[in-house]
Amino acid sequence: MRPLQISAETAQRLAKALNVPLEKIMHMPQHILIQKMMELEKNSPGDTEDRS
Repeated sequence: MRPLQISAETAQRLAKALNVPLEKIMHMPQHILIQKMMELEKNSPGDTEDRS
């Protein structure tokens, strides 16, 4: 399995938000990472509003 194709900045933000080591983020299967991101989205109070 190859590492995720995400930027270093994105990986750092995800590691901080998920409270896991950066290395684990980079080698996490994509479907699991997407699932965890959806959980974060669900738990965050209204941070997804359009900021145009």
